[in-house]
Amino acid sequence: MQAMKKLLWNETLNIGVEVVDRAHARLFHMVERLMDLVEYKPNCRTACEESIEFLEDYTMTHFSEEEAYMRSVGYEGYAKHKRIHDQFRDITLVSLKKELETSEYAKQAVHRYLGVLLGWLTGHIMTEDQAITGNVVTRKVYEELPDTEVVSRAVNHAMRDVFHLDAELVNAEYKGKSIRNGYYYRLCYDIVHGGKIQLLLGVEEHLARHNVGLMLGLSALKQTEMVRHASVQILEQFFHHLGKMFKSDAEYRISGEELLTRDEFRRDFMTRYPCSLLFETRLGHFIFCAR
Repeated sequence: MQAMKKLLWNETLNIGVEVVDRAHARLFHMVERLMDLVEYKPNCRTACEESIEFLEDYTMTHFSEEEAYMRSVGYEGYAKHKRIHDQFRDITLVSLKKELETSEYAKQAVHRYLGVLLGWLTGHIMTEDQAITGNVVTRKVYEELPDTEVVSRAVNHAMRDVFHLDAELVNAEYKGKSIRNGYYYRLCYDIVHGGKIQLLLGVEEHLARHNVGLMLGLSALKQTEMVRHASVQILEQFFHHLGKMFKSDAEYRISGEELLTRDEFRRDFMTRYPCSLLFETRLGHFIFCAR
């Protein structure tokens, strides 16, 4: 059996702030150790409990250090970045811990825990943390209430920023045609001052694995469920980054995220989405529907 590729910390993940980069590297080492134990030991409860304890301490210490740095340099995205930290520490991590305990550390819960952790870590460093030092540009370059052409340019812009891929719009009126083996998601956002946005997404498996493994040295993960959960976390942060490109003062907060089967995706798609686009990258297709 071929072993899972290791998590690799490398210079491309550095944002150029020593205290931040050092803390990220420590987190990578913890996740690597946990993944090894999950892969080779049937009972990994103790390792999961230790990792949760590490994360509870880590999110208090590291987030405080990172937030102090942002304040010291007058980072304009500080308030939104802090809310993301608070959401992960106070809601996401608490929910994952409860699920692990309730399930008595069942395999499925452990894989979800690892997938969410990997996805959040990857997406957060690649978007929010890189933006602190200007490695990812977050200029508001597109108008509010965009048309299809503007959405297409913005998606391609964000895809280059986050995944280093070009996304070509191949169908501006996507009708639901099946893509190759893929993952399907529904993401719901509340607009703080009223209104909602719902996204329906489809990502071909090869593209999803690239997105999960990008920068981590993981060209493939052996556990499909882990990839699915990691991918939805990365996509959530990808669309947060996409939203920052529009000239709108509206704030968006995630209100729901669901992994869908192909049949569930098809049924939801048939309820009609005014914006239904199909993109192609060199690694696979990507469906973007919004209403």
